[in-house]
Amino acid sequence: MTVPHQDPAERRVVVTGPPRRTRRASGYYRPRTEIDEQTTLGHTYVRSLMRTQLRAALAVFAFLGLLIGPLPLVFAATPHARRLEWVILGFCLYAPMVLLALWYVRRAERNERDFVRLVEDR
Repeated sequence: MTVPHQDPAERRVVVTGPPRRTRRASGYYRPRTEIDEQTTLGHTYVRSLMRTQLRAALAVFAFLGLLIGPLPLVFAATPHARRLEWVILGFCLYAPMVLLALWYVRRAERNERDFVRLVEDR
């Protein structure tokens, strides 16, 4: 039942928020939605990123192990060469460790960029 003297502008309903339900197109999925909704596919995407980051970290760890691991044997073989120990530790290891750290950071950032590109469908 309508009120006869009511202004038409007063009867109007204004909706200011986004629609609560959106229709999903059949056969179309967005990885970002899968991750936000914490579905099995979303967990698979996140696990994939974590696995690639872990692979890079293990590569760095293995290289460091091969670089630094034999040093106690080298130092034990030369017991009177204290100056050699400091030269090896101070100068010979510093540059490879900095380069390795730079490689790891670039690799991790590239992995994250690739993941974002995948998730945002670019």
